[in-house]
Amino acid sequence: MADALFETLLRLGDNTLILGHRVSEWCGHAPVLEEDIALANTALDLLGQTSLWLEYAGEIEGAGRSADDLAFLRDAWDFHNVLLVELPNGDFGQTVMRQYLFDQFNLMNLRALTGSTDNRIAEIAEKAVKEAAYHVDRSRGTVVGLGDGTAESHERMQAALNILWPYALELFITDDTDADMAKAGVIPDPKTLEADYRATIEATLAEATLTLPDAHFGHRGSGKDGRMHTEHLGHILTQMQWLQRAYPGQAW
Repeated sequence: MADALFETLLRLGDNTLILGHRVSEWCGHAPVLEEDIALANTALDLLGQTSLWLEYAGEIEGAGRSADDLAFLRDAWDFHNVLLVELPNGDFGQTVMRQYLFDQFNLMNLRALTGSTDNRIAEIAEKAVKEAAYHVDRSRGTVVGLGDGTAESHERMQAALNILWPYALELFITDDTDADMAKAGVIPDPKTLEADYRATIEATLAEATLTLPDAHFGHRGSGKDGRMHTEHLGHILTQMQWLQRAYPGQAW
């Protein structure tokens, strides 16, 4: 049970950690100042959630590893995030579409986690759900604005959706760890969130005049299938971890 809980917490924390790093790459490079600030704040929110999940994971593991240790001293094959969050930013439209696809799942998942039988998870979810609701409001509004905007913005958003949708489906692949945790009431079975998620996404896309791709498969990643990642995760970790690796144990 402890092993399954530890892996579940890593999945939660690694998703927000890697996406937070990806989003932070826009700092100083966003198309307008408002988006530059908003994306930086989103990244900070995600990293704050990461800290809570990984701190608890370290306690459950009982090996003396802190949240920082888990973030900066694991190798790529020890990460349990879905592939969606490690994909390159692409253009601004692709970043926004990826953000919305994750934000909508994160909000639904956190709402369910507020009823977890694990009090610590329920407390973390209660703190994070307000941020997640704001993230959905922003990313959804931007998807609609760009999708139903100019011909070029519409084309770019549709292209982003075509690329990212099969990766979003990985969020709902259930394995033995998910099943054990769901049976204990610790987390919802991800599969039970899929119908509401899809309906919500379809409503947003209709407003954005975008078409959901006809994809019937989901890419399988590290946490769900043999701990296999895209090549992009290694590049992320090279940037994210180099200081701690080069100067072990240093602190501000």
